[in-house]
Amino acid sequence: MNYRMIKRTLGWILLFEALFFVVPVITAICFREWRELWHILLAMSACGVLGWICAFVGKVENKSLYAKEGIVIVASSWIVISLFGALPFCTSGWIPNYIDALFETVSGFTTTGASILDGATIDKFPKCLLMWRGFTHWVGGMGVLVFLMAFLNLSGGRNINLLKAESPGPSVSKLVPKVRSTAGILYIIYAALTVLMFVMLVLGGDPKMDVFDSVTTAFATAGTGGFTNHSDGFSGYTSYSQIVVTVFMVLFSINFASYFFILRGRFKEAFNTEVRVFLGIVVAAILLITINLQLTSGYTYTTGEALKHSAFSVASLISTTGFATEDFNLWPAFAKTILMLVMFVGACAGSTGGGIKVSRVVILFKGATHEMKRMLHPNQVKKISMDKKVVEHEVVRGVNAYIGAYILIFILSLLLVSFDCADLVTDFTAVSATFNNIGPGLGLVGPSGNFAFYSWWTKLVFIFDMLAGRLEIFPMLLLFAPATWRK
Repeated sequence: MNYRMIKRTLGWILLFEALFFVVPVITAICFREWRELWHILLAMSACGVLGWICAFVGKVENKSLYAKEGIVIVASSWIVISLFGALPFCTSGWIPNYIDALFETVSGFTTTGASILDGATIDKFPKCLLMWRGFTHWVGGMGVLVFLMAFLNLSGGRNINLLKAESPGPSVSKLVPKVRSTAGILYIIYAALTVLMFVMLVLGGDPKMDVFDSVTTAFATAGTGGFTNHSDGFSGYTSYSQIVVTVFMVLFSINFASYFFILRGRFKEAFNTEVRVFLGIVVAAILLITINLQLTSGYTYTTGEALKHSAFSVASLISTTGFATEDFNLWPAFAKTILMLVMFVGACAGSTGGGIKVSRVVILFKGATHEMKRMLHPNQVKKISMDKKVVEHEVVRGVNAYIGAYILIFILSLLLVSFDCADLVTDFTAVSATFNNIGPGLGLVGPSGNFAFYSWWTKLVFIFDMLAGRLEIFPMLLLFAPATWRK
């Protein structure tokens, strides 16, 4: 284990986090929130000083980072940035309990969007801290280390181990020969889509969607996060703003490599099996919920309203963003069941969305079909394929291992959370919402609720679930394996 290189990389992470604090600092100055400004500067200074010590004090002779170091760095870096990112919330007194502040910060960086804040508190929250909440979504959406790799060559050509450990999906590959160039391309596409969405929101003429709300909404949507600036969520915005957000939630749920292929004119690779299945699930879910809302008595939506709210809710939950225009907790059981299913499926691999990922669902389905065919024709030799390419056995094995670990952690988390004595629907969907990085669930943690009523111990379970869900489980689990730390 190359401990010195791990320390150096974590130092760079803290230095970049100090740089990230510039965004809320500028916001505090613009809105003259001087009291909160000093607390942000305090956290910024702590990151800068400790980061400089870790990055530059002590000589690093061996700069190699292999798979083991990559896993440790990725998991550790997300914990470290969350621990320091929570400081402004706690020291300023707006979230006085540090566990609550840590929950809010982890929820931001992991793009979960689950909150311990009630509507009245959000409406009074300082602009600079609201900006920090939204910006954590944007930073965490593409990945902290992916951002770092776009500027630095950390490990002498072995950055791919960091990219694989942090990027979501069953398999990760380079778009171009150099990993640093790949990271740069991903962030350019990410930033370009964010700017495009911001411009469209500003030009929409929504009286409630001012420049500040447009920025934070673009950050939260790009990262598929879910933090909003108002107690009524998205219900107070115009239909134009809601439609723009709906479209971009879907766009940010698609593998960013697809946009790279579109720019290169490789449309067949861009619209691969995963993208087609994802879009098919979105359309089918929207139509089913719209029909259900129209046919169920007691709901007064027009066809247009039902379609708009269904599209927004499906896009929000399958992208694991977590915005809401309506309290879908009050919808019919069939509609809620559809929403629950898309929560588990999640977005495409290589996007900013969470969940199991569509590619894994496709591979699992193909694997089950393959096994049934083998039972009928034991001597037949045929491999699983996607887009006319053979899916390697290692990928299939990795998907099976992921699903196994996913189920075990979900069950264990649900058992631990149940000690708080909430109802089963609330606990089940709370674990689903945090583990899949979605935000709202059903019951007491629905769109109109929050996670504040849970005990500090349960919140720590949710914090682990959010980190494990964002990092694809294994980096967090391997932190607790003794073999990981042996030289």
